[in-house]
Amino acid sequence: MLKQESRYGMSVPLPDRLDDHKEIFRELVELGYTDVWSSEANETDGLTPLALAAAWAPELRLGTAILPAFTRGPALLAQSAAAMACAAPNNFVLGIGTSSDVIVERWNGIPFEDPYLKVRDTIRFLRKALTGDKISEEFETFNVSGFRLARVPENQPPILLAALREGMLRLAGREADGAIINWLSANDVERVAGIVNNEGPNKELVARIFVCPSDKKDLVLAGGKFAMAAYLNVPVYKAFHKWLGREDMLSEHWEQWDSGDRKGALEKIPDALVDELIVNGTPEQCRDHIQRYVAAGVTCPALAIMPLTGDEVRKSVRDLAPINK
Repeated sequence: MLKQESRYGMSVPLPDRLDDHKEIFRELVELGYTDVWSSEANETDGLTPLALAAAWAPELRLGTAILPAFTRGPALLAQSAAAMACAAPNNFVLGIGTSSDVIVERWNGIPFEDPYLKVRDTIRFLRKALTGDKISEEFETFNVSGFRLARVPENQPPILLAALREGMLRLAGREADGAIINWLSANDVERVAGIVNNEGPNKELVARIFVCPSDKKDLVLAGGKFAMAAYLNVPVYKAFHKWLGREDMLSEHWEQWDSGDRKGALEKIPDALVDELIVNGTPEQCRDHIQRYVAAGVTCPALAIMPLTGDEVRKSVRDLAPINK
C-alpha cells in the first residue's frame, strides 16, 4: 500500500528537446509539482524521460503511465523496473497496463490476446522477480524458465495497473497497489474509485487529466473533439464509455465514424462532453476542476497539457502549478 499524501503531477516529456529538460524538471520542483509521469505510445519510450528526471530532479516521484505489458518480455520488464527503482530509490512507481490493440498489434506486431490474463500474470511475475527470487513458472500467458534478477532494488517499487472497466479495476485493487485511469470525468471517478477500494482500501488512484488552460472556447471545442475521437474509437475506450453510460450520447458519433464520415462524426461529440473530459477555462477554473477529481478519490492528478489553442505549454505548466493554488 502506498502512503497517501498530497500529490500533484505533470506528464512528461514536454514538447521541448529532451536535453533541455534539466531546466524543466528543476522548475517543476520549484513550482510545487511532486510527480512526473511518462507514457509509451509513439513519442519517447516510457523510461528515458524518467531516467533524466532521476538524475536532474531527484526530489520528484517518477511514474510510468504506462508501460504496456505486451511490448517487453517479462524478464526485460523486470530489469527495466528494477533499474529505475535503483536509480530513484523509494521514488519510482511502475505503472503497467494492456495498452491497446493499436499500439500492441498494429504498431508493434504483437498479438493483442487475453489482455486481462496478460496483465494479471505480469503483476504476479513482477512481484516475485523484483525480490530477486529465481523463477521457473508456467503462467497462463507466458512461461519463464530460470530467470533471476541480478540487480535487485533495495525496496520494491509499487505497481499500479491501468484500468478502465470493472474487471480490470477489481484486479488493480486486488493484486496491484492501485490503478491508473484516464479519459474520464470527475463525476466518473467516484464509481471507479469505489470499485478499486472495495478490493483493497486506500489504494493509489492516479488520473491522467487532460488540461487546456484557455478561454478560447471555439478552439478548445474543435481541437478537443479531434483529440477525443482518436480515443473514443479505440475498442477498449469505446467499451469504457459505453460502460460509463455514454452509449446514447455517442451513438451517432460512432455510427458516422464507422461509416467513414469523420467530419460529421466530430460534430456529433457534445460540447458538454469536451468540458467533462478536457479540463479547460481560465487557470483558476482549471485548478478548481482538477480538485473535483481529487475530491472524488484521485490521489494523484497527473496533468497532461493539451495546447489546443496554440498557447505555450511551459506557460500552462506555470499557470496550473500548485504554488498558485
